[in-house]
Amino acid sequence: MRRAYDLALPVWRLNMTWRPALHFIVVIMLTLLTEIGGVIWLLALGVRAIAGWHRRGALVLLFVLLYGIGTVITQQIAPLFGRVPLSCLGGDSVSFSVRSPLFCALNRNYVTPDLKSAAIALAAHMQKIFPGTQTLALDANFPFINSFPLMPHLSHNDGRKLDIAFYYKGEDGLFRNGETRSPIGYFAFEQPLPGSPRSCAGRRDWLTLRWDLAFLQPLFPDWHLEERRMTEALSWLSGEGRTYGIEKGFIEPHIPARLGIANETIRFQGCRAARHDDHIHIQVR
Repeated sequence: MRRAYDLALPVWRLNMTWRPALHFIVVIMLTLLTEIGGVIWLLALGVRAIAGWHRRGALVLLFVLLYGIGTVITQQIAPLFGRVPLSCLGGDSVSFSVRSPLFCALNRNYVTPDLKSAAIALAAHMQKIFPGTQTLALDANFPFINSFPLMPHLSHNDGRKLDIAFYYKGEDGLFRNGETRSPIGYFAFEQPLPGSPRSCAGRRDWLTLRWDLAFLQPLFPDWHLEERRMTEALSWLSGEGRTYGIEKGFIEPHIPARLGIANETIRFQGCRAARHDDHIHIQVR
């Protein structure tokens, strides 16, 4: 019995030594993922210590509860920092919604009031031209700190940026309303047609976010761009959208070339940024 105790003691001490480091890593990861998650984890640690709850799983349950409360509070106080949430429940507009509740759960659905108005105006226009059409938002920004990175994006850090999902048609040629090829709207890339511009062809940048993710592509359905809606959306963004403060939109050049769109508002994001042939990036002044 004594022998077993002597063997267990160093293991216990090792675990105690590593726990602060593990908690530190968790705090960093949750902060990068959600902005508020690291603080909530520290709060959960404090509550558990005060309450004396040391059962396995208590910390996780506490975190989930406090994170839910913190998310609701964040929605109320974010406007004090100049940002408002986009609704994941369709509450902003019947024609406009965030693609997945995951974006809201991770607090990636915050924008300035001007950008929210512009996005809802785009959706209203699309529904007017194509009745019943739903426009989907993807990643936006975190709720509070300017210049705080929303990984893996390079610029979603001030409330002025928002990604809009592409409009798709299925293999039968019918519009897939409220759907995207990917469950979260990202990473299902449109490939250039023969003769279309091929951005960054031949480049081998070491430091880049331009991932092709070829291993994922066979997992997505064989849908295609709904070109009429895509053309209308890009035309609105570069036209009437400017009256709502739209400053620029980023998309891979082969998409507007295919649709016959050419203007200074719709631009190429560059070769070091992520591919933008799975979504439209928009931003306001």
